[in-house]
Amino acid sequence: MATIYDVARLAAVSPATVSRVLNGRGDVNPELARRVEQSVRKLSYRPNGVARNLRRKVAAVWALVISDIENPHFTALVRGVEDVARANGHSVVLCNTDEDLERERAYIDVALSERMAGVVISPASDRQSALGPLLDAGVPAVTIDRRLRSSPVSSVVVSNRRGGYEATAHLAAQGYRRIACVAGPLRTTTAAQRLAGYRAALGEAGLPADKALVRVADYKEAGGAAAVAELLRQPDPPDAIFVTNSLMTMGALRALGEAGVTIGTEVGIVGFDDLPWAPLVSPSLSTVAQPTYELGRTAAEMLVHQATDPEARVRSVTLPTELRVRGSSHR
Repeated sequence: MATIYDVARLAAVSPATVSRVLNGRGDVNPELARRVEQSVRKLSYRPNGVARNLRRKVAAVWALVISDIENPHFTALVRGVEDVARANGHSVVLCNTDEDLERERAYIDVALSERMAGVVISPASDRQSALGPLLDAGVPAVTIDRRLRSSPVSSVVVSNRRGGYEATAHLAAQGYRRIACVAGPLRTTTAAQRLAGYRAALGEAGLPADKALVRVADYKEAGGAAAVAELLRQPDPPDAIFVTNSLMTMGALRALGEAGVTIGTEVGIVGFDDLPWAPLVSPSLSTVAQPTYELGRTAAEMLVHQATDPEARVRSVTLPTELRVRGSSHR
């Protein structure tokens, strides 16, 4: 099967030029555009998507690739992306990777084959990414919620380290001394930075960074429950827990309830992500709130800017978190 690189080679142009022609951009020399179109037809390059669209103008579509569609954190984020997309005449296709790099690569292939106008992605890893072919083709892309360490891609994240620090410092200030952390997969920048903030706060409070008090789970409810159950079985269990995402916090609350632990009095807890039910449980849940709608809106606005200015510099935007103290972190 022919690739965008084959088309570029036959037409004697760059892959980025091929992408611009296929996306109907008007900033390409007419002679180069003619060569690209001839090469596409000669190679039968992706006829189901590209050849059809060469004959008629279609609405611009973005791919929004997220890591876990079941995570309520992404609900407002998706809305933020979609609101900006619609205001700019775009539609959004939602793709779920389940933190799987192969699925991520497959969705990027679809974005290329269907000539999508841009991609907003929460990558499955901070070191590996399927974005290479997308960037080579000149398709605008922005990472959201997480950064990549190895690719020159614009990003929008929150102050994860600061959020982890403030959650842990608050627990220490309340008199908790054995503060545990349930972290997410450390291949992601969100997990690594929240854990770094936790450790920094322990050091500043003069508390030991006991490795036995750190558990790495999978950002799922079951993972959070299993991690907290393990912590409670220790000979010297924690008296407080910082849990680094909403689904794992739900699991942590379940594990504490099943163990008969009184939340707050016996074990304090602070979660990451402020969900609508957080003030409604008893005791109400202390959380680190993220501006999730703003995350989505900002990423989408950056994508629009990239599309209108292909030479726009790579930007990295960090939005603030907010510690919301409630009953679960008071003795």
